[in-house]
Amino acid sequence: FRIMAGKVKWVTDIEKSVLINNFEKRGWIQVAENEDWNFYWMSVQTIRNVFSVETGYRLSDDQIVNHFPNHYELTRKDLMVKNIKRYRKELEKEGSPLAEKDENGKYIYLDFVPVTFMLPADYNLFVEEFRKNPSSTWIMKPCGKAQGKGIFLINKLSQIKKWSRDSKTSSFVSQSSKEAYVISLYINNPLLIGGKKFDLRLYVLVSTYRPLRCYMYKLGFCRFCTVKYTPSTSELDNMFVHLTNVAIQKHGDDYNHIHGGKWTVSNLRLYLESTRGKEVTNKLFDEIHWIIVQSLKAVAPVMNNDKHCFECYGYDIIIDDKLKPWLIEVNASPSLTSSTANDRILKYNLINDTLNIAVPNGEIPDCKWNKSPPKEVLGNYEVLYDEEMAQSDGTDRDLRGRPGQSPGIKGSRARDSGKPVLTTWK
Repeated sequence: FRIMAGKVKWVTDIEKSVLINNFEKRGWIQVAENEDWNFYWMSVQTIRNVFSVETGYRLSDDQIVNHFPNHYELTRKDLMVKNIKRYRKELEKEGSPLAEKDENGKYIYLDFVPVTFMLPADYNLFVEEFRKNPSSTWIMKPCGKAQGKGIFLINKLSQIKKWSRDSKTSSFVSQSSKEAYVISLYINNPLLIGGKKFDLRLYVLVSTYRPLRCYMYKLGFCRFCTVKYTPSTSELDNMFVHLTNVAIQKHGDDYNHIHGGKWTVSNLRLYLESTRGKEVTNKLFDEIHWIIVQSLKAVAPVMNNDKHCFECYGYDIIIDDKLKPWLIEVNASPSLTSSTANDRILKYNLINDTLNIAVPNGEIPDCKWNKSPPKEVLGNYEVLYDEEMAQSDGTDRDLRGRPGQSPGIKGSRARDSGKPVLTTWK
């Protein structure tokens, strides 16, 4: 597709195929052009080359790229958890009320990632935790892979003993020294709809980390499993029950190619409002927004905030049956391939709106601009958090109540109008 004066137009599928194949050979995908400039959607591998010290590349002021140099601080499963843990410890040292814990030692406001350990480094710590509740189920994921590859569930220590060379010391040694894993407590009480497990894929655009400015895309969707959920240990190996990734579910016998096993976020909200109530539903989405902003704040200090960069992340959120949201992972390159007609429209609009914020009005890019686009170009994006605006208003202060009760939360609703209050998220 091409962009002319800020408007994206699809080319034919044949043109698109040739275009993508031509640039993928170089690790670049051209997604937009006009008479004066070209815009390339770069793979994460190419970003490494562009910002590598060895290559000596230098971006000019009219070149912008769609990843931050060290985006992996948020998008690698192990580093995301590491940075969130560090963030919590720092807030604790500062005496911040955000780091408050309950009587059981759990964070009240920052408990949004499942208990997670890195393997092989934390193997002994994992064993100690496992033995506290030996009936629990855990999920293992390779740190650097996507689309559900290499993921499996365990409920016995013996299932990972095959990776341990020295059973006497219980020291864990990975099959491959190159591949690290994370092992997380499995959310075995997911919210089910029609008996099936699902997760949320939400798109979040970050234009700058310092000051932090991020946007939430309103047109996210739910991804459903094709087989009804059961916590039965006999089904631990059935990924059609446990993993929502389309790359896995599309191979199932019950996969529907028309709707792709997807619901829009607006349909989910409607369902929850009708079954659980409006107030509870609003609180859930407020907490999801809270999780996203806190995860971005956790990595902001370590992120290389290059002025040429922006990034559209794919957030994966799971909701349990108590309507508590959990952050599962953040994707650096969320799939832009359309699996259904609705998918095509959604992702078309996503890229169009992303480009209109990154390069307002389809003008020649300028990395020095203030990155505060006018509201009329936001499209389906809405400001989730603007640190600069919050600080200038003197309202970026510590939490006064639980997430979902703070008056500054994006998505909280006016009592009289029933419409979202468009205020900066706090």
